[in-house]
Amino acid sequence: MRIKPFLGFLAALLVAIGLFWASRPPSARTESRFTGIPLRVGHFPNVNHAQALVGQAADWFGPRVGRRIEWKAFNAGPSSMEALLAGAIDLSYVGPNPAVNAYLRSQGKALRIVAGATSGGASLIVRKGANLRSPGDFRGKRVASPELGNTQDVALRHWLKAQALEPGKDVAVIPVKNPDILTLFQRGELDAAWVPEPWATRLISEGGGELYLDERDLWKDRKFPTAVLVVRAEFLKKNRLLVKRFIAAHQELTDWIHQHPEEARGRLNETLGRLAGKPLPISILNQSLERLDITVDPVPDALITAAGWARELGYLPLGSHDSEITSGAASSGRSQEADLQGVFDLSLLNEILSENKRKESK
Repeated sequence: MRIKPFLGFLAALLVAIGLFWASRPPSARTESRFTGIPLRVGHFPNVNHAQALVGQAADWFGPRVGRRIEWKAFNAGPSSMEALLAGAIDLSYVGPNPAVNAYLRSQGKALRIVAGATSGGASLIVRKGANLRSPGDFRGKRVASPELGNTQDVALRHWLKAQALEPGKDVAVIPVKNPDILTLFQRGELDAAWVPEPWATRLISEGGGELYLDERDLWKDRKFPTAVLVVRAEFLKKNRLLVKRFIAAHQELTDWIHQHPEEARGRLNETLGRLAGKPLPISILNQSLERLDITVDPVPDALITAAGWARELGYLPLGSHDSEITSGAASSGRSQEADLQGVFDLSLLNEILSENKRKESK
């Protein structure tokens, strides 16, 4: 007599479970079912690594790649590239300058840039009370960057030199981890900092800072790469299909973030909260995201220009074409392009974009 009611209850329960599962965000399923060697991916706890942060919270990549993803967080690019060179990670979201540095120091053997991740999202913030109103006011001041040789460090030092200020002589440039920059800012022990998001917005909101320069204003069309996706060259050679699946998931997630901005912000903040101990206030998160563009375009021309700045600062090794540099700016540009010709491998990304266009046209 009780079997039919129980079967009805069981059927209703299964339907409810199915509806709940279907309503969850894309790929919000566990990766625990994947066995074998995990895919090791580096990233930073910054909003300009949005795909990595959203992807972790939504469990996006594992189901699409067919491999468990082992995420490894770094403070800045040089340390993540050291891990990649040592074979400790397979792919990484990273700033362009550390990627180029690792590529050149390995004579082109270490890595390939396979996609873009973010354009923009870096700013020069000055402390209120430091009286920094013009470039000349920076003389004798203490200015921080996240790490020696990272993308913001190169931009800062290049900008200072363009203002006829010598880093280390006229201006003290101090590489400090992003969380410590905020603390020192609050104590009044730093006068300014060139940092990525969300730290630029946090310096304004929590550190008593003011926006002095949005780096986008220095670039054509306000586009320049602050994060790219790189893969260890040997790994790419042996696992090309696997890497293609990861890039496809990266591209799909980039589109999803644009199509679902509110949910994406929540997912991003969820991972930031786990890594930093607490999520960002929504106002800070929203302001941070307004200063950047989440994209798969690595903006190659701007990347090569920034590499030229790093070379002028002595961060990059001399390449095989550097003998041409002394003959003028045009030769310098050609030498940079020649040395960096192999750093990009966008063939898989282009295949994916072409396949998507064919699907959309059907």
